[in-house]
Formats: sequence, structure tokens, C-alpha cells
Amino acid sequence: MADSAPAPLIESRILLIRGQKVLLDRDLASLYEVETRVLNQAVRRNQERFPDDFMFRLTREEEESLRSQIVTSNEGRGGRRYLPYAFTEQGIAMLSSVLASQRAIAVNIAIMRTFVRLRQILATHEKLAQQLDELRWRQEEQGQQIQSIFETIQHFIEGPEIEPKRRIGFPIAEAGLVLPE
Repeated sequence: MADSAPAPLIESRILLIRGQKVLLDRDLASLYEVETRVLNQAVRRNQERFPDDFMFRLTREEEESLRSQIVTSNEGRGGRRYLPYAFTEQGIAMLSSVLASQRAIAVNIAIMRTFVRLRQILATHEKLAQQLDELRWRQEEQGQQIQSIFETIQHFIEGPEIEPKRRIGFPIAEAGLVLPE
């Protein structure tokens, strides 16, 4: 049954709202194959299981923003009368105890595995970014060292700027003397 809610389908429905990864009540209801009102009714009956960090209602602005991103019906044309709920990972885990069907359990397992996989991917990307920064820093440091080596070699090739040495002795030409040939 868990394969009836494949990870790509779940991933495509995970949204980032208020800095948290969430699934909306309508998407969860679709995954659980129940009506949204049935899911919300079960949640209302067990409100104490869903503190604010497990579930929250979207604001009108958040819903409008989502509506512009995801095509949904307008309120006047059969749309929702209430703002949707957003469930965090902990809230979704709590849903399995409220919705006790086999489908809900199987879908929750798939959702939890998806969240874990997303965290692993994020951790891998963070580690990769850190390694890239470290490599960039080393490259810059080595680049400065190589530049210094090239400057030293260039200095040896060109040699120091030396003024021609003055000849030692009595300058004959200045004294007006002529040497016998």
C-alpha cells in the first residue's frame, strides 16, 4: 500500500511555509483518499494532539500566494470557505494516530520516509557546499603561494637592477694623454 503514494508525488506536494516544510490538508486528504472535511473533522476532534508547531492555519495572504502558484478554484465558484491547514512533519506523524485506517498508516510511512530522504539530501548538499568552500579557500591560498613563487623566479630571471660599475684607475681620456701604439 505504501507504493500507492510514491515519493515523487509526496515531494511535489511538500511546501515551504513560514520556514517549515509542510503538507496542506487537501493534499494529505488526497493522499489518504479521504475528503478534506473528513480529515479536518478528525483533527478538530483531537485538537489537543496538534499544537501550533504540528499544524497551523494559513493566513489569507499565504493562501493567495499559493493560489497564484497552484491553480485552484476561486471562493465564489465552489472553492473552500475556510483557510487551509498546514501540517508539519510532526503533525503528519500525529495524523496516523487520528486516522487509524490502513491507508493512513501506509501513506504516513511513505511521507515520513520522504521527509527523512529530503533531510539526507539537504545534509549532503550542505556538506558538499562546505567542502567546496574549503577547496576554494585552499585554492586561493595556494594561488597566492604560486604567485609569490612566480614573482621570485621573475626577479631572478631579470636580475637586480645594477648600475654599471665605475672603472677603477686613472681615466686616460680625461687627462688628455695618448697611449703609444
